[in-house]
Amino acid sequence: MDKLLNKIIAGDCIEILNGVKKPFADLIFADPPFNIGYKYDKYKDSRKKEHYIDWTRQWMEACCNVLKPSGSFYIAIGDDYAAQVKMIAEDELKLFCRNWIIWHYTFGQQTKNKFARSHTHIFYFVKDKKNFTFNDFAVRAPSDRQLIYKDKRANSVGKMPDDVWSCYSRVCGTFAERQGWHPCQMPELLLARIIASSSNPSDCVLDPFIGSGTTAAVAVKYGRSYCGIDVSESYVKNADKRIAQIKSQISNLKSQIFSPIELEEIKRLFVETGLSIARLVKNAKLLEIFTSQFSLRMDNNKKYDPVQMASVIKELTGWDKRS
Repeated sequence: MDKLLNKIIAGDCIEILNGVKKPFADLIFADPPFNIGYKYDKYKDSRKKEHYIDWTRQWMEACCNVLKPSGSFYIAIGDDYAAQVKMIAEDELKLFCRNWIIWHYTFGQQTKNKFARSHTHIFYFVKDKKNFTFNDFAVRAPSDRQLIYKDKRANSVGKMPDDVWSCYSRVCGTFAERQGWHPCQMPELLLARIIASSSNPSDCVLDPFIGSGTTAAVAVKYGRSYCGIDVSESYVKNADKRIAQIKSQISNLKSQIFSPIELEEIKRLFVETGLSIARLVKNAKLLEIFTSQFSLRMDNNKKYDPVQMASVIKELTGWDKRS
């Protein structure tokens, strides 16, 4: 356990996890190769169908063996093998599927003779359908009834997100978030929604295909422990550098008003609310709703000042520099 906690390890996740005797992960997020020919530096993403399915069964079983009884298991997968992943999880591993999420993104890969693909499946499984972590307050957002229609029937604690997630773009090559040394990277905000809702501070988040290090990066920002595994020594080395930079940024944070977690949550709530920066900071009522929702999301009984909120939103989005 201590050999894995808060470390990124180079090796085969099946071999490593099968060597663990006691469950340690509170949350697992897995974004395995999709078997569609991506060019990784060590893994060949082009196997025969039966071999890929058998390999999928092996790593899923290894993950389940280290998942705590109350743990959650998210799996991102493409169209070609989504059905097989669900069948293995439910029929063989006896997991319970709480949601079949569709991540619909912009900047999908373009095609010449068929409709462009612009989505990924994300399965949300638990071991025990009555005993698991789900922090609804961490994902609720203001509804259109609150933001647009001023409807008194609106739920004051916000609405739950749909199971189609369309507010997170793919991380493209020109994005500041992009790690240029890895071909496929999940957006931090998407991982933040999963980690905030399905784990608690100090819980351990496992990613058996850590790749660019996004899962560990978000876990650190949200005060969770992490464990990452990847077959590529190069990816592990670069992911470690990414985590070290994040830890340094957190320790050098100058803001005395908002904590690192609060700053991350402000960014996520802003994106998930879908309001333009100009409309939000210039409309006192919308800013009040946003600030109130943020207070509920943080679940800390702390009152936040809308004026300070507007100031930090401008800073985080770089709005002052553009306006």
